[in-house]
Amino acid sequence: MPSARTPQQKLHDLMQLPAFVAAIFLVSTNCAAQAKPGTRAAQQSKDPVAAQELSAYPGLIPEFGQLFVKLEKNVQYPGPRAESRLLPLLPESTVFFAAFPNYGDAAHQALQIFRQELQESSVLRDWWGHGDMATAGPKLEDSLEKFYQLHQYLGEEIVVSGSMEGQEPTFLAFAEVRKPGLKKFLEEIAAKAGGESGAGVRVLDAQGLALEKEKSPNQPLLVLVRNDFVIAAEKPALLRSFIARLDGRSQDFLSAPFGHRVTQEYRGGLTILAGVDLQRIMAQASLTTKQDAAFQRSGFADMKYLIWEHKGEGAQAASQAELSFTGPRRGSAAWLGKSRPLPSLDFVSPKALAAITLVLSNPAQMFDDLKQLAGPSSDQFAAIAGGEQALNLSLKDDLLSHLGGEFTAELDNINPPRPTWRAIFQVKDANHIQQTLNTLLTAIQVQTGQTESEGITYRTVQIPASQPAMEIAYAFTDGYLIVGSSRETVAESVRLHSSGGSLAKSPAFQASHPPGHSMDASALFYEDPVAMAALQMRRFAPQMAESLSQTSATITPSVVCLYGDETAIREASSSGGVDIAGVLIVAAVAIPNLLRSKIAANEASAVGSIRTVNTAQIVYETTYPKKGFAPSLAILGVDPRRPKDFSPEHAGLLDETLSKERCTGDAWCTKSGYQFRVTGICSQRVCTDYVIVATPVQASTTGVRSFCSTSEGIIRFKTAPPLASPVTLSDCKSWQTIP
Repeated sequence: MPSARTPQQKLHDLMQLPAFVAAIFLVSTNCAAQAKPGTRAAQQSKDPVAAQELSAYPGLIPEFGQLFVKLEKNVQYPGPRAESRLLPLLPESTVFFAAFPNYGDAAHQALQIFRQELQESSVLRDWWGHGDMATAGPKLEDSLEKFYQLHQYLGEEIVVSGSMEGQEPTFLAFAEVRKPGLKKFLEEIAAKAGGESGAGVRVLDAQGLALEKEKSPNQPLLVLVRNDFVIAAEKPALLRSFIARLDGRSQDFLSAPFGHRVTQEYRGGLTILAGVDLQRIMAQASLTTKQDAAFQRSGFADMKYLIWEHKGEGAQAASQAELSFTGPRRGSAAWLGKSRPLPSLDFVSPKALAAITLVLSNPAQMFDDLKQLAGPSSDQFAAIAGGEQALNLSLKDDLLSHLGGEFTAELDNINPPRPTWRAIFQVKDANHIQQTLNTLLTAIQVQTGQTESEGITYRTVQIPASQPAMEIAYAFTDGYLIVGSSRETVAESVRLHSSGGSLAKSPAFQASHPPGHSMDASALFYEDPVAMAALQMRRFAPQMAESLSQTSATITPSVVCLYGDETAIREASSSGGVDIAGVLIVAAVAIPNLLRSKIAANEASAVGSIRTVNTAQIVYETTYPKKGFAPSLAILGVDPRRPKDFSPEHAGLLDETLSKERCTGDAWCTKSGYQFRVTGICSQRVCTDYVIVATPVQASTTGVRSFCSTSEGIIRFKTAPPLASPVTLSDCKSWQTIP
């Protein structure tokens, strides 16, 4: 007979719960948070919702732990894929690619296990069948069941891709179809989710696609179902283009450099794969001259691809990523140094909540790079220069040049009144750094202290402005400067280093390193997930937080490593709790959307500027009735020679961002990616009307619509290439009105 699991072990299991159980608990707490006034949950709303649930069902957490054990043991996840039948179908223009396995069977297995647990556990059954969960629970079960049913129609892989062709980013999702009936199933789901409107989704067959017309950007998502594939896209043209490629058996993506790079990842077997062609996206992005120059200097203009892959599930899960460059890293892209041993971790406590270690290529050079990126007019660096002159010191020469490239920061607790932390700096010349610190501390007139212990000099600095008064301590030893929240904290760090009891020597820490990778790294991110969770839980369940803290030593920590190579930065992690690559992929997926957001922001700014011009024209006509409306933007602006004098020639109603002296006649004014121009409708030097036009500086990257307005004050738009000349009064009034 297996031994009974202790409460601590069950809590350990809870910390490992998969998304299935997490979703259940989130649904329950959200339902409680939305309880109607007058209910018991609403009366307790001053307390955290999770606390209410735990208080009402004290045995719920151990039951979740038991549930996890069964899920971990019995759910079979999709195996690794060494090839993709969908990859060759992508268009050559693809700049984003993501492939996921079919999790339908795994979701069904998890649901069956959960339902069996409901029958066997009275606590779980009581929670699931009463209160808000009595309504939300069946909905969640139905959603998981529908998820399983949907994936029974699909092949083993689902792909999402994105391109930058046309006026805006476009996305496509597709999968193989393995049995008939999918169209009817999707129609039923869409109708149930959104009533007769279909929740913004239209399910099509080939005949329906032939009749579908291009509509506004807000048209519903289109899902085309064929006997062999199901494809979802935003516009009919995307579906037609994909079908043409599919029927023509085109495989040009595989011959493209990005396609070749993505294909390589499949060879080792993987579960999830995502990639972004950053080089191509940046080539299509539009930057101002100033932005482009700064970006080029940073070195990140040389980015090539971002690739992320995930292998395995549960305890065997691992991920790795690569940000590659077209050549050797330079500028701020080269600040991360090459992989090497990390001795500063020998000063970190094995009880640390979190720690980060960085290897910097050259701190002094980083200062120069930052100064160059900021430009000669930077207020921050002007202030630094003034301070350096007053103290007769150089931040670069007297401090940064004497630091090594390694830095570690550690957090041990955040409990009031004084959090416990350490910062460890590698140093080249401890004496010179101490002289620099003496000069600084004398200049700011703070109280300092000094003690000796076992050949180490400990110095303390009192921070008088803090409440309560705070003390910071530091010491030099073995080529490192240790700074901490107290003398005891620094002394403990020195003892850990000399005794070999540090985090770096911890078996659990060493076991958490990504498999197949050296202990050397360019950066390392460490976190104790249980201890961090316990900190959050102390707010509403102190007794549970204490139990979690007691189990912290038995949990494998989360460790993510970065490795700096000459032409790439790589990441690896065997931890599900903290994965920097996942964050990078989310950012990479967002890049096309950011470009779209930039266009939307430019268009919104253009509309706002037109409204400003309309207002200025009304004021001008009222102020100078013999002139009527202003025939140009320059007349609405200020006189650069006499900015405080206003006249019919320079009314001072617009600032120089929109009206410059040269914005007369055939000249355009440029602001936020748009060109502006006012044309007066004049007779005998009196203008009875006008047309203000705003058109994109560059098609598809700074804007996709042109705007216009007249003395009526109505703003209109037209989706077309940028205008080369202004429009007439009648043409403007024929454009579509902005809602």
